[in-house]
Amino acid sequence: MEQESTKSVSFFRFEDLRIYHKALDYIDWVYSTTSLFPEDPARGLAGKFLATAQAIAFYIAEGSSRNKSQFIYYLKLAKSAVRECVVLTSVLEKQGSITPASVEASRGQLVEMTKMIGALIGSLQKAGQRNGSKNNDHEVEDELEFVDQINARRY
Repeated sequence: MEQESTKSVSFFRFEDLRIYHKALDYIDWVYSTTSLFPEDPARGLAGKFLATAQAIAFYIAEGSSRNKSQFIYYLKLAKSAVRECVVLTSVLEKQGSITPASVEASRGQLVEMTKMIGALIGSLQKAGQRNGSKNNDHEVEDELEFVDQINARRY
């Protein structure tokens, strides 16, 4: 009887990605921060901020079920959502809705996610260059097997 690996791989591959969990942490942070807003026009921005933060995780999850080039596309959409969160952070700061400490916390998390997404994109593109002679997306996807599963867990 073979022993099972100490690291289990989840059914949903995106759940094995650190960037996905960072995005969930950011959603939690945004929710906690915006739940303190008073009922005023900033409430509309709070909803937009939460939806945009959620989009980061949604794009990562959706893209992970696609072929490699589509996954890269969805990761780029996730990076766009990160930049949108930067803008929303700045707007909320100008309105006095969030403290300078919250701005710093938001920006720090967003910078980290941008770097992680960029590294994952780079890893996927590098794997694609190694497999560049294959034209069949299924062959590339099967061979890549989510960037060797272990390699992708770094991001």
